[in-house]
Amino acid sequence: MPLTDAEILELEDLLKARDIDMSRERLTKVGDETNPNYNLLFNAIQDQKYEVVDGKHELVSGYRGAGLEGSSRSGKTWSGIDIIIWLCLFHEPDGCTINIYRETYNEFKTTLYDDFKRRLDDYGLPNKFKDTDEIKSFKIGNSKIYFIGDGKHGGGCDYAFFNEVMFIKKSVFDQVKMRCRKFWWADYNPSFTEHWFFDSVLARPDVAFLRTTFKDNKYISAQERNEILITEPWKPGSYIVKDAVVQCYNKLIGKVEPLSPTNQPEPHPDNIRNGTADESYWRIYGLGLRGAMKGLIFPFVTWIDKFPEDKAPIYPNDFGFTTDPNTLVRYAEDEHNIWIEPLSYEPIETPEALSLLLDSLGIDKAKDIIPCDSADKYTGENKGTVEMVKGLKKQGFVNAFKIKKTKSVMFWLTSMKKKKIHIVKNHLYKAALKEQQNYKMREIAGIAINQPLDKFNHMWDSARYGHIAHNSPSITLESTPESINNINY
Repeated sequence: MPLTDAEILELEDLLKARDIDMSRERLTKVGDETNPNYNLLFNAIQDQKYEVVDGKHELVSGYRGAGLEGSSRSGKTWSGIDIIIWLCLFHEPDGCTINIYRETYNEFKTTLYDDFKRRLDDYGLPNKFKDTDEIKSFKIGNSKIYFIGDGKHGGGCDYAFFNEVMFIKKSVFDQVKMRCRKFWWADYNPSFTEHWFFDSVLARPDVAFLRTTFKDNKYISAQERNEILITEPWKPGSYIVKDAVVQCYNKLIGKVEPLSPTNQPEPHPDNIRNGTADESYWRIYGLGLRGAMKGLIFPFVTWIDKFPEDKAPIYPNDFGFTTDPNTLVRYAEDEHNIWIEPLSYEPIETPEALSLLLDSLGIDKAKDIIPCDSADKYTGENKGTVEMVKGLKKQGFVNAFKIKKTKSVMFWLTSMKKKKIHIVKNHLYKAALKEQQNYKMREIAGIAINQPLDKFNHMWDSARYGHIAHNSPSITLESTPESINNINY
């Protein structure tokens, strides 16, 4: 006997109630089907341990916050919304305060408004988003959720969610972090290579970190997945991502190496032919890697573990006195290669202090060559390249000398680009990587001009002095101090 209309409606209600119960139950468990972003947030909050110290509940173990970095459609934001619902329904049934931050308030209307509108229905919760255009706050159970943008800090909160943190000011983040009583998390697409969040937040031991891609999202639609896949520039299987670097098999040397002009994966036959391949987009939104800026001067380098022992080094130095770092590098090159090892990356104000550093590195006062910056900037009493070089000589480093720049910076940079560059990955790797990923050509109205940006160039300036010195036929390891000081470049 067919069901009546009333019975059909009752069955639909029962099925809907069943789906809601199943959805809510999934919030309380994590497993193979759980998005990794949700898994991390769920476990991080659950694992926090508090003790009463001086009458206050203090976190004594566990993470204080988390950074979720990943490609488009990897489930970062969706997981954040689910965690908010779990907090309100299960973890904090008596109620809590949750602040959600974006760069501007209006951005919520085109992003999280729609996400909450869909997700609240999935969990059978009251849904103001269906019939209200302007929502500054709403409730789930006994908890209150606030949308905060336009550079405002908001009041104190138990939990804070920074949606697309790349566009939120550090001052806002710092103020919120201080006022957040229990846990905060931030999500973002890695469309930057250099950002305050990478330097001052992710480096902290009490901050969890996860990188995901759209492939980690088991519930991505076929259409969304395809819109990302059509940007892949390389044939699947012809490359790997290792240590956040795209690498492929180098036939010339018989091993896997990072990409370079002569070491490229096979091109994707369909996407190249259809004109949809986009390497920059694929790196950021497909692979979830921090985006390399366009116009990089040295986009391809090889990171090595150790400076080659069979190469006789020189020690070029770029002075930095107060805010800029003094960058000293160990440098060598041959017909096809350049080797750079960063040795110093912090301001050094006096020749005496620099001399102590050189001594500590075992640099020979009588033999080792030290080409130095010759910008002749006067920065204060007895500070400048002239004074520094004279001071090094007084300290006994007889082969310290000023590079004379008779050819342009671009001439020497172009000359360096003809060779394969190897950089030692040591304790200064973070600073070296930042310079490699951010030293670029200047732009005017979005058009690159043939001039390097005077930023992120300290290590590269030192290396350039080494390249100038190496390519001066008058300088050899047997050069006398007198011959070195009389060289023109």
